[in-house]
Amino acid sequence: MDIEKWIDKIVEYGSEYGLKVIGAIVIWIVGSWIIKKIMKVMGLAMSRQNYDESLQKFLKNLIGWILKILLILAILGNLGVETTSFAAILAAAGLAVGMALQGSLSNFAGGVLIMIFKPIKIGDLIEAQGEFGEVKEIEIFTTKLVTPDSKLVIIPNGALSNGNITNYSAEGVIKVFHTIGVSYDSDIKQTKDVLMSVLTSQEKVLKDPPPLVEVSALGESSVDFAVRPATKVEHYWDVYFDTLEKAKIALDAAGIEIPYPHSVEIQKQG
Repeated sequence: MDIEKWIDKIVEYGSEYGLKVIGAIVIWIVGSWIIKKIMKVMGLAMSRQNYDESLQKFLKNLIGWILKILLILAILGNLGVETTSFAAILAAAGLAVGMALQGSLSNFAGGVLIMIFKPIKIGDLIEAQGEFGEVKEIEIFTTKLVTPDSKLVIIPNGALSNGNITNYSAEGVIKVFHTIGVSYDSDIKQTKDVLMSVLTSQEKVLKDPPPLVEVSALGESSVDFAVRPATKVEHYWDVYFDTLEKAKIALDAAGIEIPYPHSVEIQKQG
């Protein structure tokens, strides 16, 4: 009799839960297949849009885990397990984590925006958040710059994406800005010719757009010239330093004085 009761219970539970278990297995197999297809399509779409590799990996992992959690909740619901409490716990946990990582989430969102819309890329010469340098690395939470004096600057992506960014590399051509002052006794035309010859003699200075030399200001002790050679971004510092050095040599050779501050000492004889 005991055996018959056990058999009856097995048949009863089997008829009650057997179909649910089979349904859960089917849901798992079909759901897993659908998730793989979704991830594959998403990967192809991000590759076509040239998303950053690190961003692709992060988004795939994030969306993959979200879809798997939803699949597990669907399976539990099919088995008759109350999933409302699970959903409430997940929502509460997500809210708590979001509050704790508010700053980090802002930086993450900024990193995603930078990688999607690409206002900057590695190798660009930019000015942002009061810093100037070449973009060395763009990560999910931070962007790294190398300054002209070889310092590494790490900028949070939240602040970077919400602030102004000057990208000197966006057009592929950059102008070097110099202001060179000469004595008021100097001939303006001669000075312009000397400075222009300094620019045109450099191979890395572009002919289009043409270099510019013009009087920019009449200072207290000097006539100031705006010297504006254009060059490719990768040659910026070469042209920057060569122009200063060669301008000094050429002006000295032409007998054109570069004034410097003078002080006058007055002694009172008593």
